[in-house]
Amino acid sequence: MRSRVVVLIVAGLVLGACTNNGPSAIESQVPSTNADGTPAISWTAEKDGVQSGTLVVPIDYSQPDTGNITLFMVRHLATDPSKRIGTLLINPGGPGVGGSDYAAAADQLYSPTLLSHFDILGWDPRGTGQSTPAIDCIDDYDRFYASPDITPDDDAERQQIVDLAEEFQNGCVTKTGDVLPFVGTNNSARDMDAIRRALGEATITYFGFSYGSELGATWATLFPDTVRAAVLDGAANPNASFTDGALAQTTGFEDALNRFLDDCSADDTCAFHSNGDAEGAFDALMTSLDERPMPSERGRPDVNLTVAVQASAVAMYDEQLWPTLAEALSDARDGDGDGLLALFDQYYMRGRDGTYPNDNEAFQSISCMDTEERLTVAEEDALASTFRDAAPRLSPGTTGSYFCTFYPAATDPRAAITGKGAGPILVVGTTGDPATPLSDTEVMATTLEQGVLLVVVGNQHTGYGVNQCSYDAIDGYLIDLTVPETGTRCG
Repeated sequence: MRSRVVVLIVAGLVLGACTNNGPSAIESQVPSTNADGTPAISWTAEKDGVQSGTLVVPIDYSQPDTGNITLFMVRHLATDPSKRIGTLLINPGGPGVGGSDYAAAADQLYSPTLLSHFDILGWDPRGTGQSTPAIDCIDDYDRFYASPDITPDDDAERQQIVDLAEEFQNGCVTKTGDVLPFVGTNNSARDMDAIRRALGEATITYFGFSYGSELGATWATLFPDTVRAAVLDGAANPNASFTDGALAQTTGFEDALNRFLDDCSADDTCAFHSNGDAEGAFDALMTSLDERPMPSERGRPDVNLTVAVQASAVAMYDEQLWPTLAEALSDARDGDGDGLLALFDQYYMRGRDGTYPNDNEAFQSISCMDTEERLTVAEEDALASTFRDAAPRLSPGTTGSYFCTFYPAATDPRAAITGKGAGPILVVGTTGDPATPLSDTEVMATTLEQGVLLVVVGNQHTGYGVNQCSYDAIDGYLIDLTVPETGTRCG
């Protein structure tokens, strides 16, 4: 699912954190406790109203003596202490995206009303961001994500894709060490309860986006008595298999791309208008890039079909990116692939210094530790045509993805979601959401014991802030516990 808005650039704090990985980092973590024996958070002031902190938690809650990890977090204090209700835990999605930056930039992301009533607390879930040890798998993103030919011409090229998948997943096992089996959603939900206990709050409020909805629903299922209120914005179908969920998401992105191309064809001001046939022009460009990849920046891989498909997909997260994609496609048709490469880099969050956060390594690892599904190479290859039929433009590959094929078995797959006993939970779906289609979000709402569906009209991933109605409905529920009528439509 990736992040709430994967291309969001937040002016986060530059905060120091230990970054060493592997078993040796585990042994060095020493927990501290409050007077009543609950875990304690060590807070440091960063700027007015913003603090950073760390909390030591067990790697394995069933065997807490086997070692600990350190969670990194940021708290944006309520701007009006006289109105403060408590803490609002936030998760921006992924899995694999850290929440600390989103708390640091809370005044850019949340309404003044929410800011006045809650301490906004975002933490980097285990294995991600500045929490330690972090998931680590690879160093050269271009080699693994940009260079492969997703339409291999022969068995040797096909084997290269398999070998890269195996090397990536073996790297996760080797570099991440003993933490890997314990990075799944169940343990992150247990971490949420540890944070709640450390804060001394009997019940707590939660706001999750994208994968954060799955995390929040898991937490509400495992710890229903601690839920004051929870908003799940952009929720996936919690009952779908890993493959079915991926297929639904792929179809959602394809539908969004087709809407973009239709709009571009109908708008002669669109940079990729192509005399009213943006669809045909897109298909021709993709074929050309597959046959003859375009040279890019010095030291970077050529802009091939792999890069172009990912660049097109990232622009579907929000229709505000559609003009950027139109310009990039037009430039590529004229022989300049820089725009497509920039969008590709935006998805993987490539820094100006050429480095990457570990979000994608964490995304894949957490996803695979959450599912028991392990398809063989042959089974993955057999699925390629199913994905291609569902999304011929964004899933043109002729091989499987081998996404979890070489990971070890999941020891703690994600719990079945029910939300039983948690009370009303607000589930938000957006009509044109490519990453979590509305039909999937509707399933989340009906799966939860007291799920309440709010529908927001828009072409983007997640619905908070799309219009004033969505602000009012979500803020009203989080603050006053006023539950809108299920099926309420904003916009």
